[in-house]
Parts: sequence; structure tokens; C-alpha cells
Amino acid sequence: MRPGLSFLLVLLFFLGQAAGDLGDAGPPIPSPSFSTFPGVDSGSSFSSSSMSGSSYNGSSGSGGSVSQLFSNVTGSVDDRGTCQCSVFLPDTTFPVDRVERLEFTAHVLSQKFEKELSKVKEYVKLISVYEKKLLNLTVRIEIMEKDTISYTELDFELIKVEVKEMAKLVVQLKESFGGSSEIVDQLEVEIRNITLLVEKLETLDKNNVLAIRREIVALKTKLKECEASKDQNTPVVHPSPTPGSCSHGGVVNISKPSVVQLNWRGFSYRYGAWGRDYSPQHPDKGLYWVAPLNTDGRLLEYYRLYNTLDDLLLYANARQLRITYGQGSGTAVYNNNMYVNMYNTGNIARVNLTTNTIAVTQTLPNAAYNNRFSYANVAWQDIDFAVDENGLWVIYSTEASTGNMVISKLNDTTLQVLNTWYTKQYKPSASNAFMVCGVLYATRTLNTRTEEIFYYYDTNTGKEGKLDIVVHKMQENVQSINYNPFDRKLYVYNDGYLLNYDLFVLQNPQ
Repeated sequence: MRPGLSFLLVLLFFLGQAAGDLGDAGPPIPSPSFSTFPGVDSGSSFSSSSMSGSSYNGSSGSGGSVSQLFSNVTGSVDDRGTCQCSVFLPDTTFPVDRVERLEFTAHVLSQKFEKELSKVKEYVKLISVYEKKLLNLTVRIEIMEKDTISYTELDFELIKVEVKEMAKLVVQLKESFGGSSEIVDQLEVEIRNITLLVEKLETLDKNNVLAIRREIVALKTKLKECEASKDQNTPVVHPSPTPGSCSHGGVVNISKPSVVQLNWRGFSYRYGAWGRDYSPQHPDKGLYWVAPLNTDGRLLEYYRLYNTLDDLLLYANARQLRITYGQGSGTAVYNNNMYVNMYNTGNIARVNLTTNTIAVTQTLPNAAYNNRFSYANVAWQDIDFAVDENGLWVIYSTEASTGNMVISKLNDTTLQVLNTWYTKQYKPSASNAFMVCGVLYATRTLNTRTEEIFYYYDTNTGKEGKLDIVVHKMQENVQSINYNPFDRKLYVYNDGYLLNYDLFVLQNPQ
């Protein structure tokens, strides 16, 4: 409140009081004489000679409307007859500074709210996008779980053209190729099979184009090798003309890999084994088997059987079976029986594939197990079964052999050990092994795309030695190798992919 306004209010108060006194016909009162009037503060003091010994509450006289602004008005008269009183004014000042602070705080809060609201809107948009992505991913996973590889376009016509071109090239090779033409004849048969397979794929509308294209690439590579070899005077090494025969000088070379397909359980099942059953009585009737391990790389639980390679390529007519006791990738199939290492033990078992039941179990004497002496890069394969022209074998290590490879010939019915050979090759330094005509061949890793058959042990003579046969691969690690004596192929499980190779042997002089 301004000082001038305060002064006027006080003056009006006293004038009204004086007028009231005159109305009572009292003695005349002299004009007020203010001794002090400091200003606007509540509790300001002033004095008047006409207000001696009086106490005012602001309720009488014509100044009643003004006196409502005051309270507790008291006074006294000093020795000189001057009236002194104190007036306490209420705090009626409008709090402008508080209102300004309130407005500023409200503005800041409004800005923060708008910022947070914009973030919420962005989050809502992102959630909508991620919801669509998650739905799309769910659909894709469901498709992958159906055990087939999907392709949006099946370019069968292009494949047919490529196959026809290769067929023409084979005809030209047969006409110009000097000497033996067995490899060319074999290529011609394979191309004819590819043609039939493409027609079957087109008829059934199955989506396995990727495997077919890889087969075509492998065939083209073989044709190029034949073209190159016909211009050279070096003899062509080729498989033995008699399937299952051991009248040769051992393995001297191996073909490039032929990629059959990804295993039927998918990319996550990197460990396992596959191959073709061999029966001496019916060597050409062997079924195909695929046995991926669970994702732990240890338990063999599910496997599939196919009557033909076409069924395997098309994921058709499969017989899926379940066991709960297989361990590791050392599985082999011989004469309609599957041979496995029993889970968490050193025992071995023969499983009848017709009934999917254990026919016999046996303890492998002194065999180390449970990852004691497994192959390099592959766990849980301490006990590795192998099949060749002579029957069933098992490759393992013992504590007495200090981890070196031990080879035992088994009775395929009773699993009794018939004979045993001890090698000087440390098993964990090899990546895998297989048997051909009683000879052990061991592999090792050279790099992520190359293996090497570097060691052999001949159980027929007791001799062992070094080799340097390069083996190309598609993925980094080889989990298992199985040999089939009838088609003389290696069936390799390579980080989930199914590969096969042709083995070339040294021909004995006629």
C-alpha cells in the first residue's frame, strides 16, 4: 500500500471520530496533531492530543466503513497530554511474485509433459513396428519348423537347359576321349539321374532346388576335370569296377564334395552322422539314414530312414524313429542294425532298425568314454563305429594306450571283440577316421575349408604311415565320416550339412 493512501485512511478515521464527538455536544476538541506517521507497515505509530486515554475498535461514527480495515486500535496520553496509539494493518498486499513463480513452474512442467508425451508416441509407433516384425518372424520360424526349405520361385526351365548342355558335352567327350571312358559313362548316368530328379521335383512341386543346383555345379566340375585330363597323357584314376572288392592298392585320392542337403532338423543341429546301410547279402539295397544329435551335441534322440536317395532329397517317405540312449556322432549302420555308444557309459549297443529296439548291449573293454579321448573339434565321440568290406569295426582309446587310437574288429551280432590293434596315432589330434578294406584312415584339419587324410594303419599287415590327400569341405568342422563299400563313397556330416565324396583307389596291375 502506498504511503499517501495510508495517510488518507488514518486522517479519515480521526475526522470521523471527531465528528462523532461533536454530535454528542461535548467540549470542542482541537485539531489532531500527529507526532509520528512512519508509513505503510502494519504496526505504524502515530499520536493525537484529542485521543487521550481512549481505546478504539473502529466501530462507531461516520468513519465505520474505513475502520473495517483496522483491528486492535489502542492509545494512551503521555505527560504532555499527547495521545499516542498503535494501528496494526492487515497484510492485504497481492502476492504478485508468488503468482509469477507459479506461472514459471507451470510452464516448465508443461514443457516436460509435452516432451515425455512425444516419447510415448514414438514408443507406441516402435511397438507397432516391432509387433509386425515379430509376427513376420513367427511365421518364418513356423515355416522352417515344417522341415522343408522354401523358395519363392522354382526356375526348373533354367535347370533343364543346364542339364541338356552337360549332356551334349558328355556326348562330345565320349566321341573324343581316348582310352577308358568309365568316368564319362558314370557322368552320363548321373546326368540322366539328375534329369529324372528335376522332372520329379517339377511334378511333385517340391522345393529342393538348392540341392539340385549344387549337384549340377559338382557335375560341371567333374566335366571340366575330364576335359582337362583328356589333353594330358597321365592316366585317369577311377573307382574299382567291382563294388565291395579289396583288390586294389588303397585309397589314393578323393573327389570334391557333393552337397546333398541340410539335415532335416535344421541349422541348429550341427552335430550328427549320416550314411547308407551296407549289407553283404544285398549291397545295392541299402537304405539311407540321417541321425542329427540334439543341440547339446551329445544326445542322439531322433533319426530318419529313407529307402532311396530321391526320398531323402525330397524329404519324402521318411520313417522317423526315437531312442533315448545314444551318445555322440560315432554312429554307424550295418546290415539293418544301428550301432551306438550308450549314453553316459562305455557300453555299446546294436539297435534293430525294423523294430527300433535294442537287440544286444556289450561293454567295450577298457574303452575311455564321456569325452576323455574324443576327436579334435568334436565332443562325445570317444567311441566311433566304422563299416567296410570286412564288416563292423570300432575306433576308440584307452588309458593304457595313453590316448592313442585302438582298432577292434567286432562281431556284428554279439558285439564281442574279435581282434584288436594298437596304433601310434594320438586320437584327439585327429579330426575323424574311417575304415576301408581293413585300413584305418585318419583326417586332420588344415583350415576352415580343408581337411587332410594324413595317416593310415593297415590291420592286414600292421603297417602304418603318413598320407597327404586333401579333402575339401563346405563348413569348418567335420563331425563324422561313414564309408559305404558298395558305392565306395564317404558320407560326411559337416556342421549340419550332408556331404558325400567318391573315393579313388590304386588299381592293381592286371
